[in-house]
Amino acid sequence: MGRRVEFLEDHPRLERVVRAVRPYIPPLNFITLHYAYFISVTLLTSVVFWGSSNPKYSISYTDSLFLVISAMTEAGLNTVNLSQMTTFQQFILWFLIIIGSSVWVSIWTVAARKHVFESRFQDIVRRSQVKETPPAPMDRRRTLAVDLPLMQKIRSMGASKTLPLTDEMASNDEPRDGPENGPGAYRDLDTSSGYASAQGLRGNDHIAFASDVEAAPRFKASSTGFNQGSGAVRRHVPTVDGADDVDPDLGKLRRHLNDHNFLTSQKVGRNAQFHDLTSEERELLGGTEYRALKVLFYIVPAYSILWQVLGCVALGAWIANNQPEPARENGMSPWWNGIFNGVSAFNNSGMNVLDANMIPYGSSYFVLITMGAMILAGNTALPVFLRLWLWAILKALNLLTYEDVCEDTKHTLAYILKYPRRVYTNLFPSRTTWWLVFMLVLLNGIDWVGFEILNLGNPSLAHIPVGSRIIDGLFQAIAVRSGGFYVVSIPTLYIGLQVLYVIMMYISVYPVVITMRHSNVYEERSLGIYDEDPQIAAQSWAGSTGLSTVLGSASTTAVAKAPINVFQRALRRTLSEWHGVGAARHHSTTDGEAESRIGFISHQIRGQLTHDLWWLVVAVFIIVTIETHHFLEDPVNWSVFNIVFEVVSAYGCVGISVGVPTNSYSFSGGWYKGSKLILCLVMLRGRHRGLPVALDRAVRLPGDDLIRDDEDDHRIRTSMSMRRLSDDGRM
Repeated sequence: MGRRVEFLEDHPRLERVVRAVRPYIPPLNFITLHYAYFISVTLLTSVVFWGSSNPKYSISYTDSLFLVISAMTEAGLNTVNLSQMTTFQQFILWFLIIIGSSVWVSIWTVAARKHVFESRFQDIVRRSQVKETPPAPMDRRRTLAVDLPLMQKIRSMGASKTLPLTDEMASNDEPRDGPENGPGAYRDLDTSSGYASAQGLRGNDHIAFASDVEAAPRFKASSTGFNQGSGAVRRHVPTVDGADDVDPDLGKLRRHLNDHNFLTSQKVGRNAQFHDLTSEERELLGGTEYRALKVLFYIVPAYSILWQVLGCVALGAWIANNQPEPARENGMSPWWNGIFNGVSAFNNSGMNVLDANMIPYGSSYFVLITMGAMILAGNTALPVFLRLWLWAILKALNLLTYEDVCEDTKHTLAYILKYPRRVYTNLFPSRTTWWLVFMLVLLNGIDWVGFEILNLGNPSLAHIPVGSRIIDGLFQAIAVRSGGFYVVSIPTLYIGLQVLYVIMMYISVYPVVITMRHSNVYEERSLGIYDEDPQIAAQSWAGSTGLSTVLGSASTTAVAKAPINVFQRALRRTLSEWHGVGAARHHSTTDGEAESRIGFISHQIRGQLTHDLWWLVVAVFIIVTIETHHFLEDPVNWSVFNIVFEVVSAYGCVGISVGVPTNSYSFSGGWYKGSKLILCLVMLRGRHRGLPVALDRAVRLPGDDLIRDDEDDHRIRTSMSMRRLSDDGRM
């Protein structure tokens, strides 16, 4: 970076050109990399897909491009029946569904942040490699299964005992002062914050972890327990024999551990934003977050692989043994039908190798329930299922292992559950997760009830038994917001239900995305709440345009202070999408309402609507104009409502379509090439509206910028709160 700045300084003309052009180039961040990944992969695979047709090039390039974009964006629309494709082409679409899923992208985000930790902060990584130390000598009773925590809980059920504090226990720790605690009582430390999980021992000039200090005195055994009510981990601080005499610094750190829990309410802001930490505390926190990324790097892929492998095997086996006829009628193996549908369901694509989609399995309870669960686990309720997965692992470790076994893993899991948005995009705190559960149940319940009530008296559904109709309605309620499958033909549904589906497809992303943005560590910064501060606005603009990485800090300061014309401001606002949906930069907060949670949520909804509606209106207008000839020939099937339905389905990456009367593919399959290309852009744009903003801490690479933003946000929050208090006092 220094060489680049020196080169620009030696060439003033080139530096002026860079200054003039750089503000109009998208910044290099998570959003732009995500766009580049999707565009490059789809362009490459579309050529391969086009050339692998049988006969060659029988599927036009426009349809080939449409299909690969639809598969990778999880939109699920198809302009050609998948049963007419070669097995290799079906495999390409199946593979694109996997590598375009949000789970896949999140795995590589975790891997990238973990790699940056290992390359930039080698000292923290080296000192955070806590190895399991050999357990202390145990008597024979300890080796029995009855002494496991699970067995102890079973034996203690129905009875409670208060164990006296023995002299040996009292001698293992310093007394806690206070009227409620007697001499010799333990002093607890909340390691869910990540501090005690580091188990640091202070050396001469840095923090060294216990496993790195070979000559350190041995710890005395101490008990470790978990606070089951809040999910927090609490660990008694170990005592070092003779620490004060052998190493004064070691004894000093022990007293520091006993006397200071740095992640207190005074140092933890809203959305788990830590501030006012010393360099030592930052280092300990960095080691904890690195271990959290390591845990997620293994647990999230295991979660994804297990769901897809088990689900695909279950579906393939059931279809092959109970209902293979639909697959064979479409010229494919029943096992391949189950495997394709399982991957499509988990990744919320909705593509189906059967021309009739899920209609042949409308009475197959096992298939519908299994695929419905996979739809929820892969996208709609991913934060809920993944948090449950982590919580179950932690509970299992607590119950099935001794207290001093896998201590570091237990502490790390507890840290992830307590502060999930610092390390992962699709994990939320407990209270927020319960709110998400409520919203999912509410919206799915509305869809389910709507399916049953708004179709009363529908002759097209009269042949379906009551039991099957209830299951079909539940599956359709789950699929209409993300899965894209359908068990009844959409055109046969009453218009009231079709309108409801348009609304639900549009807002399908709202619960998860708004929860994600509302729990962002840098929520106010990402929403532009601080733009009323001129200095912060200038810094935000310089960082957003990427000048800080090209011109250096000195040049950036000069450019940030330079006057900006109206055209530049308008263009920057237009390109605000490169920071993510809702990353508006022109709202101020002069009243107390914007600081409230309701104010933030309403701000996010307004930003989402502003981001979405103009795209949808423009796309519908262009497509309606192109399809005028079709409308004049058949105004019923080529109605404006059907076009709106298709565009919203593509933008919401849902995949449900009203279809065409002459074939089994999606409604867009009958459009002109220009309309299909417009819908490709709509699908790409829609896939990126569910992403975290570029300022989301869980997608930003570790570095000093994060520490600076923590402190800046805390300072601005404090100053704005005090200003509002003073304004209220004057009123």
